[in-house]
Amino acid sequence: MKVVERKTQQKVNYQKELDKLLERLRAEQKVPHLLLHSCCAPCSSYVLEYLSEYFEITVFYYNPNIYPEEEYGRRVQEQQNLIRQMNFKNPVTFLEGNYEKEIFYQMAKGLEHIPEGGERCFRCYELRLREAAEKAKEGVFDYFTTTLSISPLKNAQKLNEIGLKIADECGVPYLISDFKKKNGYKRSVELSGQYGLYRQDYCGCIYSMRERHGQI
Repeated sequence: MKVVERKTQQKVNYQKELDKLLERLRAEQKVPHLLLHSCCAPCSSYVLEYLSEYFEITVFYYNPNIYPEEEYGRRVQEQQNLIRQMNFKNPVTFLEGNYEKEIFYQMAKGLEHIPEGGERCFRCYELRLREAAEKAKEGVFDYFTTTLSISPLKNAQKLNEIGLKIADECGVPYLISDFKKKNGYKRSVELSGQYGLYRQDYCGCIYSMRERHGQI
């Protein structure tokens, strides 16, 4: 299987690189199996609409950062409901990871007051992507990736750097992306309205909630 080569320049147009890969898959008439880490139903909506044309997808919900536990449960339910409601060209299934909040807090120790978008977030990206890669390896998936790059608040460059690094270590190719491109974020908002999805007003962790509500 051909893996997208890592670029040497500082900035990479990940959407253009993804477009090239998808065109090749279409030409080869292949339908690979993708493990898609999802942070929430709204962010996954456009990604599922887009990628289910090319892949058989398993949505992997692993987000030990979510606070409080009631919020975690609500997001899981919304994700499952969305998958049931949407129509896909290729099969889409759901897999829930463990809610290992103690692992998240251990990771965030000493970084509690770092603003959103900084080192704590980068480590959180890696925590979730590493678990996704392990699941992809166990399940013999062709690729793994995440919905996180659809958010205007998430660093797509960093996400792809981390994903590619983990791919090198685990041996499962990382599907590079910048899903906010091509009006991806706008489309996710439209789909959220169409399916009546709950859209939270903070990323998910207790630190992002406090920052969003002006508590730190």
